[in-house]
Amino acid sequence: MKRILFLLGAFVFLFSAEGVSQERNKLLVFTKTNGFVHESISAGKAALIEAGNAAGIEVDTTSDANYFRQEKLAEYKAVVFLNTTGDILNSEQQAAFENYIRAGGGFAGIHSAADTEYEWPWYGKMVGGYFQSHPHIQSAEISVVNRKHPATRHLPKKWEREDEWYNYKNINPQIEVLATLNESSYEGGENGAFHPIAWYQHYDGGRAFYTGGGHTSESYQQPDFLKHVIQGILWAGGIKPITE
Repeated sequence: MKRILFLLGAFVFLFSAEGVSQERNKLLVFTKTNGFVHESISAGKAALIEAGNAAGIEVDTTSDANYFRQEKLAEYKAVVFLNTTGDILNSEQQAAFENYIRAGGGFAGIHSAADTEYEWPWYGKMVGGYFQSHPHIQSAEISVVNRKHPATRHLPKKWEREDEWYNYKNINPQIEVLATLNESSYEGGENGAFHPIAWYQHYDGGRAFYTGGGHTSESYQQPDFLKHVIQGILWAGGIKPITE
């Protein structure tokens, strides 16, 4: 955690009053699974809590789907699906989350957020694509195609890191791609020349950010990746960092 604290101390944030919650900057990190359980969930939660504390943001973490009711969700600027899997919300909870987004709420999905709620088309369009398959964990080259967004402006044009690289299906053509995978740099890519791995969009009244990284616990100790995630979450919540 010392490395995380050092990283967080290196960048200072300035916050706006935009978003669903008008009283304070508050985030919900949701980790419910109904299928594969990532060992990295605990590391991800710890990193996001430390990030929130350093930035003056209150971070709640839960695997309890009962948080998905209208009056509770309204407390948060953004909801983060951290390595969720499977069918995790009932129809009433889904409706509450749709209403939250339509009221201007934010969504951030990390890694297996794309391996979640396959029978909920609205969610599939919001997350931007569904998991199809993945090869073994390995290093790959990422092309950062948009370095103007807060989640990627600190990254090099060519970013090499190790993770579990998803292949995607049902990719929403409305997403704004931030980074793509170079499939010639690793084994097992199935999306071809266009293989997005991080993106954002304005969706149904709210904002949505997704990154395909974050399978490994080590990811949340990597300064560039952690900053990528934090900045994406802040953007989704309408919480704007100062220009560094």
